[in-house]
Amino acid sequence: MAEVTKPLQRSFRLFSALLLLLGLFAPTTEALYLLRKRATVCNGRAELCDRRYGNTTFLTAHNSFAFSSNPLALARTQAVDIPSQLRIGARVLQGQAHMQNGQLRFCHTSCALFDGGTVLDYLRKVKTFLDANPYEVFTFIFTNPGQNSVPGVWKPIFDQAGITPMAELIDTNKRVIVFLDAGADGSAGGVVDFILPQFPMMWEDPFSPTDPNFPCKIDRTAGPLSNDDHLHLINHNLNRNIIPFGWGTVLVSDFIRAPQTNALSSIIAHANGCAPLSRGRAPNYVLLDYIDVGEGMKAVDRLNGF
Repeated sequence: MAEVTKPLQRSFRLFSALLLLLGLFAPTTEALYLLRKRATVCNGRAELCDRRYGNTTFLTAHNSFAFSSNPLALARTQAVDIPSQLRIGARVLQGQAHMQNGQLRFCHTSCALFDGGTVLDYLRKVKTFLDANPYEVFTFIFTNPGQNSVPGVWKPIFDQAGITPMAELIDTNKRVIVFLDAGADGSAGGVVDFILPQFPMMWEDPFSPTDPNFPCKIDRTAGPLSNDDHLHLINHNLNRNIIPFGWGTVLVSDFIRAPQTNALSSIIAHANGCAPLSRGRAPNYVLLDYIDVGEGMKAVDRLNGF
């Protein structure tokens, strides 16, 4: 009987969390930002105080930890640090974590390519921002390729950083939502209520795109919900191959074309290309490299109807 009950419990947890994010448990008169009633500005806009999470578009910094002002740092994806990304308007930070010498660190593919420091130090920087901005709703989208234990590794780091995510969102006005691409379903040591499985709740179009037209298709997703009932993310971060003459493929973020990639017209065209796959909805997350370049925040405002 226990073997039957566990999958049912996981399915109920998944449905409950996604319905909460989409606002299906909230009366139509309530915002799913779930902020204190005295809030008059939410995520920088008064209009967003009455906007549900599932109907909101967020500026998303791809590999947010991989920042460098050095244009020769080929593994970088951002030119400005975490506090600067937050000041620009990013309310979703994405990153990939690896275990290195007993510490969970933010690195992409390998810490030898770019070491963004410990996950704990990173979260503490965000905690400083959250403490100073009590009416901001914030989301993390992290990848966990090493299947590091969710209750044994990830949860203690959030606890140490003093960040209590969505498990207490309504009752205690916590404003942080955490998605993990692998292991949050219980396959990495167990389930933690506030760390949500990404792909059963959110679909993405192809990652590491090299076509500046960003043709859209659903690339990564998972059941049991239909794709229509998922949040969705567009990977609007252009890459280029630095190996010439067809001798191989090494993709790096294309900083030179960032002004065109992050232009309003390019982002809106990408969102429109994905709209038929999402019942006409705008993307929830616009993932960009070099968010300090171009018109990323302007595009997000446009997608939010401003």
